[in-house]
Amino acid sequence: MSSRLNEKVAWVTGASRGIGRAIATAFVNEGAQVIISSRKIEALTDVISELSALGGATPVALPCHMGREQEISSVVDEICARFGAPDIVVNNAGTSPYFGSFIDAPTPLWDKTFEVNLKGPFWASREVTRRCIAAKKPCSIVNIASIQGQLGSPLQGVYAMTKAALISMTQTLSLELGPHGIRVNAIAPGLVKTRLASALTDHPEFSKMYTDRTALKRYGTPDEIAGLAVYLASDESAYLSGQAIAIDGGYTAA
Repeated sequence: MSSRLNEKVAWVTGASRGIGRAIATAFVNEGAQVIISSRKIEALTDVISELSALGGATPVALPCHMGREQEISSVVDEICARFGAPDIVVNNAGTSPYFGSFIDAPTPLWDKTFEVNLKGPFWASREVTRRCIAAKKPCSIVNIASIQGQLGSPLQGVYAMTKAALISMTQTLSLELGPHGIRVNAIAPGLVKTRLASALTDHPEFSKMYTDRTALKRYGTPDEIAGLAVYLASDESAYLSGQAIAIDGGYTAA
């Protein structure tokens, strides 16, 4: 176990699987006190067991629907009551319920995507930073965006819009919160093998279209995203804020 995040309190949303789970694991291995959230507490049982086996501070699971403002506020209250204002927030929870023509996107699915992917990170960032400012405590916020927020994305237009807005929010918050010692950055993954991306990774034609364009000729894994999250959360990146860093195997270089 390393100590790059020793004594830091980190809240990771959407941590039941995929990128969120990998980030939570990496944070525990770096010495952080980790609080993980997912919509249902049952989804976090295995994750808590896995994290506890790593040693270090005992991880905590708190259920939270990231599309519900009051639930987010309540979870932040509980975190602050138990550990103080978090040093690190990873806004990872996301959804992509619609895959198809942009102009045919059903309004309910449009609304759900924006609630979880954009409103949730905003509410979480707002609730945490208000408390950090009051406590005069620095903080690092890491938003999990996507390269689809930087490019046109046929068949995934609604999801891509939320990620583009998340990148914009990252930049604006970094400017507004920087004077308080609060850094805000985004990670923009390319195609990563997760359940959320399974419509692409499990589809031979779509998967090949992606990997043929990348410099590394493959898609990524959640663990490969987690290392960048550790860097952005740590003091090693103390002079880095307002950035959206693509980690995509070279896809956007083409």
